Amino acid sequence: MRHNKKRGMKLGTDASHTKAMKKSLVRALFENDRIKTIDVRAKAIRGDVDKVITWAKKGDIASRRLAIAKVGDKDIVREVFEKAAQGMWADRNGGYTRIMKLGPRKGDAAEIVIMELVTEPVKAKAKKAAPKATVTKVEEAPVEEPKAEEEAPAEETAAEEATEESAE
Repeated sequence: MRHNKKRGMKLGTDASHTKAMKKSLVRALFENDRIKTIDVRAKAIRGDVDKVITWAKKGDIASRRLAIAKVGDKDIVREVFEKAAQGMWADRNGGYTRIMKLGPRKGDAAEIVIMELVTEPVKAKAKKAAPKATVTKVEEAPVEEPKAEEEAPAEETAAEEATEESAE
C-alpha cells in the first residue's frame, strides 16, 4: 500500500521533465491529430487531452486560459476551441482519443502505440435480436376431471361394504 502516492505517472524521470514531456506530447497530438509513442506515455496524456477538449466544449475564457496553461501554445488552443465550436465532439461525452497497439520496439521491447483523436460521430449500438427458439412449445393434453359416473361406483362400493358389515 502506498498511501502517499502522488497523482499521475512518473515515467522514469523527475517531475519537471515529466511535466515538459506530457505538455510536448499533448501539443504534438493536437497539431498532428495522431502521434506514435510508447504505451505508458500515451496512457499518461490521455487524461490531459480529455480535459483540454472538455474545456474547449465549454468555450469560456477561464477554460481557454486553463487549456493554454496545459498545452503551452495559444494557436493550438485556438484551433482546438474552433473545432469544438464547430461541433466536432458535440455528441461525445468523453473518449476523445484512441490508442492502437503496434507491437514491441526492437531495441528495448517497449510497447509502441499510435494515439489519435477520435473525429467520427458516435454510433448508437445496434441491439442484438433475441435468438429464436428452435424448440417449439408442446401443448399438453388437457387433464380430464373425474366424472360423476366414476364417483357413483365408489359410492356403491362404500354402500356394499356397509351392507356386508351389517349382514354379519
